[in-house]
Amino acid sequence: MKPYIIGETAYHHEGNLPYLYKMIDDIAELKLSAAKFHLLLNADTYLQRKHPLFNATQKSIFTRSEWTNVFDYSNSKGLDIIALCDDIESIDYILAEHPDITALELHATSINDYYLLRKSVLFPGQIILGVSGSTIDEINYAVSILRESGKKDILLMYGFQAYPTNYHDINFSRMLKLRHLFDLPVGYADHTGHDDENNIYISALGAAMGINILEKHYTPEPGIKRIDYQSAAGQEVILQIKNLMEIYLTAYGDGALSMSKKEISYGITGPMKKAIVARRAIKKGEKLSLENLWFKRTIEESPLRQNELLNLLDLEAARDIEEDEIIDYHNVRHEFSASDYSRLTGGLEEKS
Repeated sequence: MKPYIIGETAYHHEGNLPYLYKMIDDIAELKLSAAKFHLLLNADTYLQRKHPLFNATQKSIFTRSEWTNVFDYSNSKGLDIIALCDDIESIDYILAEHPDITALELHATSINDYYLLRKSVLFPGQIILGVSGSTIDEINYAVSILRESGKKDILLMYGFQAYPTNYHDINFSRMLKLRHLFDLPVGYADHTGHDDENNIYISALGAAMGINILEKHYTPEPGIKRIDYQSAAGQEVILQIKNLMEIYLTAYGDGALSMSKKEISYGITGPMKKAIVARRAIKKGEKLSLENLWFKRTIEESPLRQNELLNLLDLEAARDIEEDEIIDYHNVRHEFSASDYSRLTGGLEEKS
């Protein structure tokens, strides 16, 4: 499992198209998996005109043709495209012009917007639901509408923007519970402060829990005041996060019960795991018992596993066996009898 990092552009471009292209170039240069764009075509269907963000948002709107060029350019850079649609018009645009993009996302502010939910089910690809600040009932409402309409490819994006977010408020364990409760994949959208000394570790922490999807605000100018600059990371920090995620995901593994070659080597009986040896010298014809067998680490590898001890009981020594000699089926007679587990309760006195 490899990191899937989404470079979020949001409204950080502030309507400056060349600046957005610069962000795309950097995201591609960092070899991130995807670029995420906030699409808004009609501010009137998203915000009240008296809302304090209305004017700034209005200035950040691009035309349909400008978005098409942005998407084409991103594709040429090998990036997956995620479109967070803030209004019904932008979903219509995606459905008509770009139904082949990787994912369509609904922000947490719209998680129960019936009109956006019903429209988004027409998108053929993955639907991402922002679930920050949402109750279980609210998440269930959105997921149910999508599922009842036949949508199966749904991802829950966990994390919220608190300008910036303090790690005390994140509660990573809740993310895992949501994954289990809804039986859906989850991703982590980090909004840790750009100047937080723990930024790298918190951003990558989801990977240590087996969550390989990270959404992170990107900026070419860390710390410079622009929209969403508080939690936006620059190239150096993004690279450190990416490297740390790779380490975490590698260490997390795939959960397979089979062991790696090195783990198998560590479990070799004899040099590593204790081998069954003669507790004392055993004469030819003497029966093996709990009184004359023992476990010790040895120089040689033993062909017998530790749990084969009971199979040896009552077998006769085929020759004289020296003290500390490894016991195997070459130095005993192969006349097997049923093991008696009750004998494990006795005969374990310390070797004198």
